[in-house]
Amino acid sequence: IRRLQAQFTDERDWNQYHQPRNLLLAMVGEVGEVAELFQWKGEVAEGLPDWPEHERKQLAQELSDVLIYLVELAEKCHVDLPRAVLEKMDINRQKYPASKVHGSAKKYTEYQD
Repeated sequence: IRRLQAQFTDERDWNQYHQPRNLLLAMVGEVGEVAELFQWKGEVAEGLPDWPEHERKQLAQELSDVLIYLVELAEKCHVDLPRAVLEKMDINRQKYPASKVHGSAKKYTEYQD
């Protein structure tokens, strides 16, 4: 994804516009478009069984936009996103040990010793 997005941007000479702040704001806009798809639907079951196909496709497109901007923002900020995710998962495992939080939605500060 990183390589494909970098090539796409280079071919269009868009790097001049793809600074971290601009990428962040563009990503927030795309998140808003994802939210708009869920707006007024109430609770939505996993797998979106009640959604028509055209809405599922639109969701896939908007989620893809979010991911593309996220990956490019990480690149521009020199964040190794795969490594950062692994590190964050390790931190979360420590903050939320399964033995203490199983089945609970409480924040880690509510159950620490």
